[in-house]
This record gives sequence, structure tokens and C-alpha cells, in this order.
Amino acid sequence: MSESLAFPRYGDKQNSPFFEDYLVRLLQERDRIGLTGMIRQIDALMITVEPGNSLAYVGELCLMTPYHYLVTLETEQHATHILRIDMGAPDVLVREVKDPNTRGIFRSLNEVYPIGAHKPNSRYMGEIFCVTNTHAVVELQKSRDVRFFNQDQIRRLELPGNVAVVKPSPYTHNIVGYWERPEDELRVYALGISAIRDDVNAAYRQAKETQERLGLTDLLLPIDHLATRVYSQNREAAILEYLSLTSYYYWGSYDISDQSSSTNVTKSAHYANELESPAKVFTAANHPYFVNHLLGLPSPTEDFVRNFGPRLHHLAVAVRDGEAGGRPNIDYVVDSLRGCGREFLLDVIGSQEEGLKQIFSSASEYSSLIVEYVQRFGDFQGFFTKGNVANLTRAAGVDEPLRSLQAEASG
Repeated sequence: MSESLAFPRYGDKQNSPFFEDYLVRLLQERDRIGLTGMIRQIDALMITVEPGNSLAYVGELCLMTPYHYLVTLETEQHATHILRIDMGAPDVLVREVKDPNTRGIFRSLNEVYPIGAHKPNSRYMGEIFCVTNTHAVVELQKSRDVRFFNQDQIRRLELPGNVAVVKPSPYTHNIVGYWERPEDELRVYALGISAIRDDVNAAYRQAKETQERLGLTDLLLPIDHLATRVYSQNREAAILEYLSLTSYYYWGSYDISDQSSSTNVTKSAHYANELESPAKVFTAANHPYFVNHLLGLPSPTEDFVRNFGPRLHHLAVAVRDGEAGGRPNIDYVVDSLRGCGREFLLDVIGSQEEGLKQIFSSASEYSSLIVEYVQRFGDFQGFFTKGNVANLTRAAGVDEPLRSLQAEASG
């Protein structure tokens, strides 16, 4: 059996014959031509924010996650702050647009959606994958009709010059990048002039002092998964496209029928530990919006995509298994953050008996991204439970700031 098809399948969602047929054909081909072996882990995540918002967002991320501020790369139109845990987890690149009137392809992906247009420069951009041979990967992908930005376009977009970048997906609006880096070498981005900015460093230090005071430093682990929301009709295409662009495999899907939604998981074929290369999750409605009134069901996923566009919805931070103050670590983390003003969409859900507990924060006012916390107990192997996913999907649909923006957008 093909390497990428040897993993067990989970979930209860029924896929189309088209999906099941091309899943096998695409992954067999990917293995056969060597792409699976050459494309390794996610090395970096890219996020862009509005002018003036990166300082606060760096502080927010450094409080709510284990990330540290490393350096800022200054270019004419952007300031890109590099956040790092260590070389065993992906970097986060927070990219601030300097001029609110700057135009470009990433802004255009937001402007056609009623809520996305409120913050036209703010969105998750995509992932950079470490590969063993950039030229070979690019040539093979081009032979499979994958389209890349050319070097002049990368220069004008002010993306790292040592990264080959696939053009935004028509299904997720995210990009995928490839770069070649020996495993024992540091990540160095060929972009702009590097400097440690005093203002960013001060925001970082304040966040870490608060994190230390709250006793969270040793409880927060790297990113566990990334969750993208797509249109109902694009669910299968989005998954198959991502599997074609990466070395991930299809873990399976759960049908969340009472929220007219499904959650679909892909994972790295090389790294069993998601903290080394986060799982990529795709959430999509089961039906297009125009039949919702006939079904009488909520459709929070389709509502989100219609308002924001296809995009990343949340990044999930793992919480170390164990207890603090006589309660599971995740409860301690959430209560501590609530105590310093951070808001969450619901109480912690799940239980030790079920194998895991999870919660969503409110969406960031700077990036619109939600931070999820997830604690898995003992040897739990299920990634998540269907009940937890249903509760999280429901909670994301009743986020009060989101509902007010939706009302304004439809008004």
C-alpha cells in the first residue's frame, strides 16, 4: 500500500465517490514521484494585520502562547515580526502593513466580503513548508498545474526571497510556501533589514512577565492544529488540494449534523506529534446557505465564510497534560487568562474521562483569529471527540462581536 494511504481512517462523514477515487490517485502519485518524501514539516505560519496593530498582536500572542519575539524584518511596505518557540515548532510571522492604502492580492481576498472588508489587511496568509529540494518540488508541482508567484512578484509582495510561494488557493484563499533548510540550521528569512525593535520587545517582555506571574509558562505547548473554514461546495476540493501541495494525509471527518457542518482533519505523514507539524483542519457546512431555511438548522460555518471569506478560523495551542491548583491545567490556564481580561466563547468543555478538554477564546480584534486551547489526557489518541467539536462549532456561531458585525453587514 502507498505510504500516504497506510494510516487508519477515523470519523463518520461520508465522502463522494469523486473524493475517495482521487484521494487514492493523488496520494499514490505524490508518493511515487517523490513529493511526499521531499516535503517535510510546517516551518512557519504567516499572519498579516492592519497598520498599527502588530505591536498589540505580538503582545497578545506572547501572552496566550509559548511564542517569543525574535526580530523584526523591515521592508518598504511591511514590518514582519518573527516569533519563535524553538526549532522544533513552526515560527509565526506577524506582518504589519505600514500604509492603510496599500493594495495587493491579499487585501483583495478580504475586500469582497462584508466583515472581511472591515479589516482589509488582516488575515492568515498560509504556511511555509521545509523541503529537501526546492527546485525539484517546484518543478514537480508545476507539472501538476500548480501556479507559483514569480520572483518579481515575490519581491513586490515583500515575501521572503528564499521561499517559493504557491498562488492563493481558490478554495481556502491561503498560500503554501516551500523553502530548503537543512534540519540542523536556523531559519533565516531573506527579507528586508533585521532589527530588534524596542517597542515590540517591550510588549513582548510585558506579556511574558504576566505569563510568568500567572504561572502559565510551563503549561503552554506549541500549536496543535490550524482550522480553516471553506464553502460547503469546496470541502472535498480544499482537502484534496492541500494534500496535493503538502505531505499530509487524510485522517478523517466527523459530521456535525445539528450544526449542518463537518470537521475534516489532515495530518503530517512524517511527524506523528502535531506539535512538530500542526494538523490542518477544514470545516465546511453540509449544505449551501440557500437551503438553510428549509432545513431549519443553524449554519455557523457557512455564515462565517459568507461574511469573512474562506480563511483560517483558529489556531489551537496544546496545554500540557497534568494539574495545577488541583484542577486540569487547561482550567487553570483559562481561569488565569480570564482573570486578566481575556474573553472566551464558552466554558471549558469535555472531561478527563472523555480524554480531552477544549475551549475557544473570543476572536482577536487584531487578526480576527480565535485561539483554541486543548488538553489531552493520558494516552488519548482520538485527536478530538465529536461532542466537543459540536459544542465548539455552536459557540463560534454565537460570538457576540461577530454577531454584531454580521447584523451590520446584512443591514
